Amino acid sequence: MPLTAIALNCTLKAKGDSSTDAMIEVLADAFVKYGVSLTETIRIAAHDVKTGVTSDEGDGDAWPAIREKVLAADILILGTPIWMGQMGSVAKRVLERMDAFLDETDDQGRMPSSGKVAVAAIVGNEDGAHISGAQMFQSLIDTGWTIPAGAACYWVGEAMGDVDFKDLKKTPDKVLETAAMTASNAAHLAGLLKGKTYPGVAD
Repeated sequence: MPLTAIALNCTLKAKGDSSTDAMIEVLADAFVKYGVSLTETIRIAAHDVKTGVTSDEGDGDAWPAIREKVLAADILILGTPIWMGQMGSVAKRVLERMDAFLDETDDQGRMPSSGKVAVAAIVGNEDGAHISGAQMFQSLIDTGWTIPAGAACYWVGEAMGDVDFKDLKKTPDKVLETAAMTASNAAHLAGLLKGKTYPGVAD
């Protein structure tokens, strides 16, 4: 069965070059080999995604339309830069909006994200990839997403350096290897769940 992925780029920049975009592209290229097509990359900072914990925060909120696209895909790539040693505030806002899934269960107790797979694309100039992934994955698990083995593809530069991932002349081999395993595991898991999703809990 063909599988689709969608990427949410949670860079803090509303426009312009983004290292997060560059890492998402590395993952998107890796997914192609496993039959997964990236339908769209949405830059959250370019849209009026309001603060809150519901699926619709009212007039002008861009989240409901984005939410619909996210839930239409089999795989979510959640991309974030590292700021102050942790994932950026835009990614946190996305996760806070997904908190609404807890109250949007079906008759078997399944959240809208049930049977969907999520992976991370993380970039930064210093440390923070592991803690960012840990925070992200715990939030995604809490809101119904399934996390495959090796679900984080990341790059961090030299401490106190000034080189960004997007400015590298060549993607490091280790990043490419990690992206390949992330894509392989995620595609495999998404295929299994698409064929037979979680049963939930009957009354």
